[in-house]
Amino acid sequence: MAKVSTIPMVSIKECINIIKLVGANLTPMIMSEPGVGKSSILEALRVELGEDEYDFIYLDCPNKEIMDIAASIPNHATKALEYYVSSLFKLGNGKKKVIMLDEMLKAPKMLQVLFTRMILEHMIGDEKLPDGSILFATSNNATDGVGDTMAGHVANRLMVVRMRKPSASEWNTWASANGINRVVRAWVAMYGAKVMASYVDGDQEDNPYIFKPSSMVKQFASPRSLAKASHIVDQADALGENATMCALAGTIGEAAARDMAAFLSLQHKVSDVADIIKHPLTTPCPNDDVAALLLIMFQAIDKINEHDELSKFMEYVERINSSEVQSIFFTMMMRAKTKLARHNDKIKSWAKDNYELMA
Repeated sequence: MAKVSTIPMVSIKECINIIKLVGANLTPMIMSEPGVGKSSILEALRVELGEDEYDFIYLDCPNKEIMDIAASIPNHATKALEYYVSSLFKLGNGKKKVIMLDEMLKAPKMLQVLFTRMILEHMIGDEKLPDGSILFATSNNATDGVGDTMAGHVANRLMVVRMRKPSASEWNTWASANGINRVVRAWVAMYGAKVMASYVDGDQEDNPYIFKPSSMVKQFASPRSLAKASHIVDQADALGENATMCALAGTIGEAAARDMAAFLSLQHKVSDVADIIKHPLTTPCPNDDVAALLLIMFQAIDKINEHDELSKFMEYVERINSSEVQSIFFTMMMRAKTKLARHNDKIKSWAKDNYELMA
């Protein structure tokens, strides 16, 4: 049996909270496997903290040189070197900074020395960041095999935070709010236990979907690549079956592409939500096809905006034999359209009758 990791891990939401609350005093180093959302953290902090007090600064560390950060420039009048910090940091405006050192451990060694002082003292060379500035870094796990190593003296200056992959439900909540194609969301809802597993969980050698450091295959399904796959699925009719399959395989891997193609073939065959709302008790309910049911559920989440529509659709949901599919619809509605769902009598009645499913 493969070894199962016991390293404590946090969700992306918890990472954001850690950075927000302690990032002005400690520097969190967010570490995870590829494609799980590290690079989205800065934008999430921008939304939470706002831009009145803070500047938000992104550093793509592997692609920077020392002159991109700061440099000593000769002052011919005084015959001395003066230290100039890049305008990237906007030090002259007095605002606090939120700085993301993305992929810091892949930066050139000379830059890592500069970043080490930034981490320890909140200094860019000889210039101090404004009080209250927040600094955090990201990198991949050393076990990912993509070149991230950390010296002991650097690790001791950081707070290393291990970030886990999102669950299928967490990812679908984000995806519903960010316009991800319903076919991709339905596929994740069905295959999520495997797709959102991690190689560090152990016993994943036969999982065909995920990133594995030992694998020669470099295309895999991750939260990031699934979001990119949405653009392909959006254009599937125009691309055609073969081009769509090839594009998906080159984005999320062949195994995931073949399974998602099966969902694509169904999307034009399932009942339209508008017809279901008109005839909730007589519209065919494909109880023998979970994929078709999930496509209908995510179509409904996108399209339903009124209480009468939701109440009518719930009459259809009650005809579904799978309590798991019902609970997916309930959970996604509560997260994607909270106000509508909370005040709907049919939803409240379903929650009361099925409270054990939500425990």
